[in-house]
Amino acid sequence: MPSLAAQVSDRCSASCRAAGRYSGRPSRFGQGAIEGVAAPESANNAAAQTSFIPMLTLGLPTNPVMALMVGAMIIQGIQPGPMVITKQPELFWGIVASMWLGNLFLVILNLPLIGLWVRLLSVSYRLLYPAILIFCCIGIYSLQSSVMDVYIAAGFGLLGYIFIKLKCEPAPLLIAFVLGPMMEDNFRRALTIAKGNPAVFVSRPISATILVIAAILLLIVIAPSVRKRREEVFKEP
Repeated sequence: MPSLAAQVSDRCSASCRAAGRYSGRPSRFGQGAIEGVAAPESANNAAAQTSFIPMLTLGLPTNPVMALMVGAMIIQGIQPGPMVITKQPELFWGIVASMWLGNLFLVILNLPLIGLWVRLLSVSYRLLYPAILIFCCIGIYSLQSSVMDVYIAAGFGLLGYIFIKLKCEPAPLLIAFVLGPMMEDNFRRALTIAKGNPAVFVSRPISATILVIAAILLLIVIAPSVRKRREEVFKEP
């Protein structure tokens, strides 16, 4: 599974190329054309907001950020799923309202402060990186005033760094960490109802259909022709 940064980069690159392909003057792209800026931003915002749909309706995170949100909701005693809209309407409509308000405040802040955000890009990484670490440690410590929480966060950060160096993406581990207990509980519940017979997963039409669809999608993704075509689509011209 590609990392979140890689997914965002691929999505933005594909949208920018699509805008250039359908533009009347594609030579302007790469020279500061406003369409080339608007296309990746709109694609990224659309993907970020629509990722809430499977998370809220089915309880399935589609990226590491949604996996963190599912974990936070479970910690607060909120079970994401089909019943979240009826049982937690204030949460659901609060998220919808926050999207509207967030976009409104982005317009208000970005227009007059665009020069400030551009200047932030000139800050050296060797100064920005330790500042981010310090703020992260302060935020973690302020939750429970526990130094151990800071050590635990540092340990997970070190583990993520090792995964990156070994070219192992931490995103699947994060999603599995959130979905694993849910899958285990429902798997045990299904076996209890079926009196320990695992054939219930293929004998029932709904579960059998879902398994078949999952197997087909897995085969399509790992098929060499599909992988080659996807690499060609995301390949820079």
